[in-house]
Amino acid sequence: MTDILGVIGHPINHSMSPVFQQAALDHLGINKIFEKWEVTPENLEGKIKSFRNNSFIASCVTLPHKQNVIPLIDDLTDSAKSIGAVNWIYKNNNKLVGDNTDSTGFIRALTEKYNFIPEDKTALVFGAGGASRAIIFGLIKSGVKKIILSNRNFDKADIVSKELSTNKVKIEPIIYTRDSLANYAPYSDIIINTTSLGMAGGPAPMKTPITSDLISSTTFGYDIVYSPLITPFIKEFEKSGAEYGTGLSMLLYQGVEGIEKALNIKAPINVMQKALDAL
Repeated sequence: MTDILGVIGHPINHSMSPVFQQAALDHLGINKIFEKWEVTPENLEGKIKSFRNNSFIASCVTLPHKQNVIPLIDDLTDSAKSIGAVNWIYKNNNKLVGDNTDSTGFIRALTEKYNFIPEDKTALVFGAGGASRAIIFGLIKSGVKKIILSNRNFDKADIVSKELSTNKVKIEPIIYTRDSLANYAPYSDIIINTTSLGMAGGPAPMKTPITSDLISSTTFGYDIVYSPLITPFIKEFEKSGAEYGTGLSMLLYQGVEGIEKALNIKAPINVMQKALDAL
């Protein structure tokens, strides 16, 4: 039986993980196939059960499963436990272990790709799901000064704020209205979209959580959505004249760290980057 390595999500057609992960495997001469698995929420439990098969190595986990997989696996790394979300599952001594490389992957994307240093900055984050939690955790570890959290469901934002706030960094949840955003967005150093708004194949592919009139030209924008590369959110930053980063960079770095842990190898970052650039 072929060793099992891949990515689960719903929808999954947009995922570029198999492209750059396969490029890495091929470059290193590792005879494995990185697969793509469409898994609906109803089928998640069954899919995770199949990972207990001896041939399973690892799986990347994407929307909407990053929190729902937690009760279905055996153990969590410290980062996954602190964040409360999983983006990689590894087989370790016949146990399924959940890890989170989204947090460090995001910070590496900001600092290594875009030279944006989060220290002492104010961040506005859209979304209160698993990716949001990872990004907030990374920002706090990087010394951010303040985090404002906006979500369509305020109660979810409130819960995340209470769970992830620290003595040094208090997360302020705000209601998702134009008037509320007008009090915060223009004064933020970085604005990050962690929602599925604007994602091809998602529930709202033409929508953005913010418009250009609320974006300062000195604010840096980052969208974790990478399909399409230039999302409606990014287009608003282009209109405002502000700089921005696209989600492919976070995808790359979280994938680099994940495959390194899964196979105990040194990932060829340049090869993986070229595979993404060719798309």
